[in-house]
Amino acid sequence: METCRYACLSGEHSLSRRGFLGGMAAGVASLAGLATPALGKQLEKDQKHVLMIYLSGGVSQLETWDPKPGTPTGGPFRAISTSVPGIQICELLPHTARQMHHLALVRGLNTAENEHGRGSYIMHTGRRQEPAMKYPHLGSVMSKVLGAEHTGLPGYVHISPGGGGGFNKQDAAFLGPRYASVTLGNGKPPENLLRPQGMTDQAEHDRNDLQDRVNQRFARSRRTAETEAYTHSFEQAKQMMARKHLFEVEREPTRIQERYGKHDFGRHCLLARRLIESGATFVKVSHSNYDTHYENFEYHIEQLGEFDQTFATLLDDLHQRGLLKHTLVTVVSEFGRTPTINRNYGRDHWSKAWSIALAGAGIKGGTAVGKTNATGTAVTDREVNGGHVFHTYFRALGLSSTRNFYIDERPIPMADPKAAPITEVLA
Repeated sequence: METCRYACLSGEHSLSRRGFLGGMAAGVASLAGLATPALGKQLEKDQKHVLMIYLSGGVSQLETWDPKPGTPTGGPFRAISTSVPGIQICELLPHTARQMHHLALVRGLNTAENEHGRGSYIMHTGRRQEPAMKYPHLGSVMSKVLGAEHTGLPGYVHISPGGGGGFNKQDAAFLGPRYASVTLGNGKPPENLLRPQGMTDQAEHDRNDLQDRVNQRFARSRRTAETEAYTHSFEQAKQMMARKHLFEVEREPTRIQERYGKHDFGRHCLLARRLIESGATFVKVSHSNYDTHYENFEYHIEQLGEFDQTFATLLDDLHQRGLLKHTLVTVVSEFGRTPTINRNYGRDHWSKAWSIALAGAGIKGGTAVGKTNATGTAVTDREVNGGHVFHTYFRALGLSSTRNFYIDERPIPMADPKAAPITEVLA
C-alpha cells in the first residue's frame, strides 16, 4: 500500500490507494427526486461537468485569495490588482489575476475543523463526519446525477500526483460502488488497460464475448450491487481501452503543453481538460503539498509558481473551447492556514477564516463575497461553511439542493438543511 505523508508527519495524514477493480462494497441506494426527466434531458444536452482543483494540505488564503499586506500576519507579499477593478489577490498569482473576471471568491469560509481528514471530508461531502452516517463525495453524487453512460469514461476521475491508482469504494458511500472514484496515479491510465501484446482483435472479441456470457449467467441467479458494479467496471474498462489516446497528452501541440507547463501539475490539468472535453462528468486534480508548517513563504512561492500559470491557462482554455459555461470549476483545500506565523516561519492549520474560488457553469465571475478582519483571524461579513458551498454547487449546476437521497425509503437531505446557497456568486 502506498502512502502520502504531509509535512507535519502526523499519522492523520496517511492516504491509502486501492486497486482499480478491488473489492466492491455492499449496499446501494436509490437517488430519487434530484432531477425531473425534463431536467435530465436538459442536463444531457448541456453536458454539465465539474472540475475540482484540490490544493492538498491546506493552501494559505493569505498567499492566495485574501492577502493582508502590511499587517503583522500578512507576510512578505503584496496584493495586486486583477482584471476586475476593486478585487485584489496575492502577487504570487499574477496569471490568475488576469482571469479574475471568470472567478468568484468566497472569503468568509469557517468550517471549524483543523484536522486534515475531517476537513477534507467536509470539503468533499459538504457535511461534518457523523458516527452513524457516511456521505458520498461530490464526485460520486455528480457521477450519479449528471453522469453520461455513453462517454465510456468513469463518472468520477481523480488525477493524483502520487504513483499508483485505483478504485476507491469509500467515496460513494451509500450510492454504491458503481459511483466510486477511479484514481489515475500521476495521471497514468489504470494498470492493465491495454490488451496483452500479441493478442489479435478476434481473440480479444472472443474473450470479451465469453466474459459477457458468464456474467449474464451469473447475474440471473446471484445479482447483487457488487456484481452489477463489477460488470459495469469491466464494461467501462473496455470502453476506456478504445479511448486510450485521451491519456496521451503529448499529442497536444507543443505550444499548448508549454502553456500548461512541463511539470506534473501542468500535465495533469491538460489531461483534465482532455477528459472533460471528451465527456467526463467529474474530474478532480490534486496538487500538493501545501501543509506548510515550516517555511510557508518559500513553499508557496514554489507551489503557486506551478499552480498559477497552469490554472490560468486551464481557465482560459476551457473558455476558448466553449467548455467553461458548462463546467463548474472549484479550487479548494481542507482548510486554510493560520494568520499567525510560527517560529519556523510556517503557518499552521486554520479553518475559522479562509477562502475558496469558483468559476464556470452557473457562477457569476468577477465577484468576491465575504470579508475577514484586518489581520485575517475572523470572518466579519457573510460567514459560510461547507454546507453553504455544496448548496451553491448544486444550484450552479441547475439542481435543486433541497431534494433528498433515499436509503430504504429513509430521506437523506442532498445538502445540509441548515445551510443555503451563496446567492451572491450565482449567475
